[in-house]
Amino acid sequence: MSERGGPLAGLKVVEMVGLGPGPFAGMLLADMGAEVVAVDRPGGPSIVLEHDICWRGKTRVELDLKSRAGRAAVLDHVAGADALIEGNRPGVMERLGLGPDACWQVNARLVYGRMTGWGQEGPLAQAAGHDLNYIALAGALHPMGAPGTPPPVPLNLVGDYGGGAMFLAFGVMTALWEAQRSGQGQVVDAAMVDGASLMMSFFHSLRASGWWQEARGANMLDGGAHFYGCYECADGRHVSVGAIEPGFMAVLVEKMGLPRDWLDKHMDRAAWPDLRAELAARFATRTQAEWCDLLEGTDACFAPVLPFWKAPDHPHAQARHAFIRRGGVTEPAPAPRFSRTKPDLAG
Repeated sequence: MSERGGPLAGLKVVEMVGLGPGPFAGMLLADMGAEVVAVDRPGGPSIVLEHDICWRGKTRVELDLKSRAGRAAVLDHVAGADALIEGNRPGVMERLGLGPDACWQVNARLVYGRMTGWGQEGPLAQAAGHDLNYIALAGALHPMGAPGTPPPVPLNLVGDYGGGAMFLAFGVMTALWEAQRSGQGQVVDAAMVDGASLMMSFFHSLRASGWWQEARGANMLDGGAHFYGCYECADGRHVSVGAIEPGFMAVLVEKMGLPRDWLDKHMDRAAWPDLRAELAARFATRTQAEWCDLLEGTDACFAPVLPFWKAPDHPHAQARHAFIRRGGVTEPAPAPRFSRTKPDLAG
């Protein structure tokens, strides 16, 4: 593969193909210009998508890891790589003869990134699980949803991608920085339960400071406050409001013609239910487009709630070239942006 553009140009990564967050972490690195060799099993993954965005920028090789030739081929790739990432249960790579020690015999500088749900050790390390389970144990699921109902099933963003793939990519790059000085690789143990727990830091701070009520739907960021939530419009579509700070709420009050005394009740928890009901009734009087005409682009902290397949059509996304076309399909563009070392696929 010829060297690609981007801030990670020249970096070589071996990705042991799995599902979901592992390939996404590999894509993040490939998007930034890394040469990613994706080692797949014969026949491909168990779930095959006609257009899988996570394959972009990678070179796929199909190897039988249960054969001596397949293992030798992986080690050949490892010998010239900077990092390897894998998402198997603890011990699987060792049983294949491709664990960290085996890889370090051919490349002592290799960073070995491992991502699992529960981590490489602990009483749950060998247990099966999915995103919902990891964020449940991390305490990230409990605050979500309406009071008096079970927590909802959110999209698998918090565990798989936020707590997993993002932390794996961050951990690998952190270890690579250290390896430049030490000349030695190390294992990066990226557990989704750990990442999701760390992402809850702000909420631990709120509770420790007396700002978080244990009851769900009683706090300013969990749907309890009228100024931070979503509302249905006259056409059945929805809008979002996030006017947390009083100055932003003042803009919302002025634009919507709401009573000025709302600002005096802004942080009065007892008043929140009635204010939310009034705000819901007000939003129900106009369509989403009408509210956008009035509020979008102001300091009211407002945005329409868009289906993800409609997000590319929004003028802001178009102005920022936030989406690209590849193979006739619209995809999110690589992120974040760079002023000088722009990735090849940058919008």
